[in-house]
Amino acid sequence: MTTASLLDGFLDALLPLRPRAVWAHGSLAGGDYQEGRSDLDLVAVLPGPLGPGHAFRIAALHTGLRRRPLAAKLHCSYLTPAALDDPDRPHLTWAHGRLLRRPVTPVTRRELHDFGRVLYGEPPGGLLPPVPGERLRGFVVRDQRDFWRPAVDRARLWRQDVWVDLGLLTYARATVTLRDGRLISKREALTELPALGAPAEVVADIARRRYEGPAAASFGPDWIARRAGATRAFLGPAIDALVEGAGAG
Repeated sequence: MTTASLLDGFLDALLPLRPRAVWAHGSLAGGDYQEGRSDLDLVAVLPGPLGPGHAFRIAALHTGLRRRPLAAKLHCSYLTPAALDDPDRPHLTWAHGRLLRRPVTPVTRRELHDFGRVLYGEPPGGLLPPVPGERLRGFVVRDQRDFWRPAVDRARLWRQDVWVDLGLLTYARATVTLRDGRLISKREALTELPALGAPAEVVADIARRRYEGPAAASFGPDWIARRAGATRAFLGPAIDALVEGAGAG
């Protein structure tokens, strides 16, 4: 597989930095990975501390892979053993073709514990502190309240596939996490959306594009605007109710 070849090349290039572990999370670990469509979400634990020289070598590593198929979809956060216990601390991360700093969230950490895939070295349970249920719940509520709810009011965003897909799927996943205390895949989230009251034609559109291809998703020239309106009309009140219910609980 192209994915396997890319991961092999990535690990080979990373070995000179002496990683203690490399883990996959997201769809690659959770069983919903689709080659060419899904991102490759990775976490690497390197001996620390990481200085400017490490940042240069990491950037060079990813730049060297850029001509490989799927390389643009490979994202990796770089942690050190001394900085594993703070979910709010930003870490050096390669994503979307550049270096940045961002946290490894409680959701990602719980994914790693629950179904993380070990690509190299030690398993997550041996290095990564556990994620208490209240910390996971708190993060999920804040993400819905502080990121997704304000985004619903930005109408232009919802004419894009990615916002419709992630907005609805993240809401369904958040609902299940708050209700049942567990994480689910995007495929499972799709099956939850109808019972949560999401617009059926939008859910069908997401399923077609994710699992059948873009050509199967045409509903006519006015579909994009209609889909955006239906998504926002559902998602705004749904997030408000979810956040209120979580606060009441």
